[in-house]
Amino acid sequence: MSGAEHVAIDAATLDANTAYRLLTGVVVPRPIAWITSVAEGGELNLAPFSAFTMVANDPPMVGVNIGLRAGRQKDTARNIAHSGEYVVNIPSWDFRHAVHESGRAWEPDVDEIALLGLRTVDSDVVAAPRLLDVPVSMECRLARVVSFGRAGAEFTVGEVVRFHIRADLLQDGKIDTLELDPAARLAGPNYGRLGKVDTLPPLTMTVSSSADRREGRS
Repeated sequence: MSGAEHVAIDAATLDANTAYRLLTGVVVPRPIAWITSVAEGGELNLAPFSAFTMVANDPPMVGVNIGLRAGRQKDTARNIAHSGEYVVNIPSWDFRHAVHESGRAWEPDVDEIALLGLRTVDSDVVAAPRLLDVPVSMECRLARVVSFGRAGAEFTVGEVVRFHIRADLLQDGKIDTLELDPAARLAGPNYGRLGKVDTLPPLTMTVSSSADRREGRS
């Protein structure tokens, strides 16, 4: 509603948990990177991360923000640091319950994949296996880790070295997002899926500025 009253919050007064709750309610919906990785001892790990985005297209790179847990690196961060390899799996809506359960603070020796009844298959390039039944998986090699903030969050960037995409999702080299039906994270234990999609005309021309038009440039 236009003109509605707003509440001003000084970010300097917030603790880490309060700021997290605000940000995760604002930055929505968030795609989910369901990451498979292998520990130094060979244990397989599965964990979901919703601070996930595209970083570059040449070479293709994706980034995920991995925070600390009780002041220590999470299993996924340790595994990636050790091996330099992992797989980003993209869960469809049907996997939302398994995604949610895999986010528990399991002990490092717990095999979340077996516990949740999921299936894996060997990757083509990296050592970590990929989830067999998800619509998309991306085999990744670690490119860079950058720490941000006082809470020690690590933005982990990986180069995608192999895509695995369900054949029916590919249309002229593009992903049919509606058919992908991705699960998305909202604030708290809430998940969402795609609703109405409004397709607008493609942007095919450069719009000149008013100064350009006045000076006869177009």
